[in-house]
Amino acid sequence: MPRRIVDLSVSLEMGIASDPPIMMPEIIYMNHQETAEQIMSFFPGLKKEDLPDGEGWAVERLNIATHNGTHMDAPYHYHSTMSKGERAITIDEVPLDWCLRPGVKLDFRHFADGYIVQPADVEAELQRIGHELQPLDIVVVNTSAAERYGQPDYLMKGCGMGRTSTNYLTERGVRVVGTDAWSWDAPFALTAQEYAKTGDASIIWEGHRAGMDIGYCQMEKLTNLDSLPGHGFEISCFPFKIKAASAGFTRTVAIFEE
Repeated sequence: MPRRIVDLSVSLEMGIASDPPIMMPEIIYMNHQETAEQIMSFFPGLKKEDLPDGEGWAVERLNIATHNGTHMDAPYHYHSTMSKGERAITIDEVPLDWCLRPGVKLDFRHFADGYIVQPADVEAELQRIGHELQPLDIVVVNTSAAERYGQPDYLMKGCGMGRTSTNYLTERGVRVVGTDAWSWDAPFALTAQEYAKTGDASIIWEGHRAGMDIGYCQMEKLTNLDSLPGHGFEISCFPFKIKAASAGFTRTVAIFEE
């Protein structure tokens, strides 16, 4: 049966507004002319002119965080414990069975930047698309952030998933979720404004902290969610295996059987 694959991952690149300044990725590109000596060092007596066109290899060096680019957060990122006291699992311990499952898209592009999605909003959207959540469904949230990826206001865009709406999903067996925004939560700067008014620290990172109640994984900086229907596809999102890490990069894709 033919398949159609939709890329839901952004490219890792420099020079765009993808992360806060303290987390921006750095990539050093070394081209074929710059690396001939690297190959020569393995073969004593080899001269540059002995190589095809005098070329070495292309290679890149990265100075990045595990949360740059499209990535999956492990429960360990949110807190040292998950599921009411269990040791939080790291990215290399995420069950692979969670990472290739039917996908569900919730379209929340109409919500204002900084709005905290409530369980009733999730229920209404599931009813609209005609889907009943099943255990291990992978739920992705389409916000207004994706269209601003790389632009100066990207970090200020999109609604956020709150603790109660996240728990609504995990209580029904969902273990992997995702968003096209920088964070599963509302933009930090907008949350900070609310915190300044109320002094209520429970609103800070509340969607992430839901992992303390039920352990789950979430993907951030997805793209092309606007091209997906509400359901009827699979999502593949196996994370890069980094020992004892809080996150891992993922080439997330949607798979349609046609």
